[in-house]
Amino acid sequence: MPLTQEDFLAIRLTIELAALSTLILLLIGTPIAWWLSRTRSWLKGPLGAVVALPLVLPPTVIGFYLLITMGPHGFIGHATESLGLGRLPFTFAGLVVGSVFYSLPFVVQPLQNAFEAIGNKPLEAAATLRASPLDTFFSVVLPLARPGFITASILGFAHTVGEFGVVLMIGGNIPGKTRVVSVQIFDHVEAMEYAQAHWLAGGMVIFSFFVLLALYASRRSRSAWA
Repeated sequence: MPLTQEDFLAIRLTIELAALSTLILLLIGTPIAWWLSRTRSWLKGPLGAVVALPLVLPPTVIGFYLLITMGPHGFIGHATESLGLGRLPFTFAGLVVGSVFYSLPFVVQPLQNAFEAIGNKPLEAAATLRASPLDTFFSVVLPLARPGFITASILGFAHTVGEFGVVLMIGGNIPGKTRVVSVQIFDHVEAMEYAQAHWLAGGMVIFSFFVLLALYASRRSRSAWA
């Protein structure tokens, strides 16, 4: 059999991690992107830089500092232990926290671009109809920014699937709990099990290809409707 039971466990865990992380990223990233697209505050630059940090920092650096922060001497570790949640490192919950931080710019930036592309005229038109800011956001902004949400969802999910350094630093290599596909491939290579590594790595290549294909297709459809 090309794939082992541990391979299928890693695939399932990776899909669960990517799906949950993408949902959380959309919930967190939407208000951040909206604020960044509308504000004129001096804090826009520093916050935008913090959001974009994962684009330039090595994954091991991010994983290292998240590990310390969520550890017994970090403020997140103190908070989770005081709430009775235990420690996050080397757990699935820790993987989710790391994935959300590491994939944040891949969700926030497409949403910010989509919000900025809307402009002020639709918002001003809604205001003349006495629509509240909340009603305007859900009735006007979200439908107009739908392509941005599609792009953000695809990129956030795909980037989480391809993580290695962050998840290895935070989650370690626990089968069925923190061992995702990228780590499983590394294990196969270390054990010189190249056939199994080929199956998983080839699947990642095919997955990445269709992700890019979906992005290009969505952009072509937007151009056709424009």
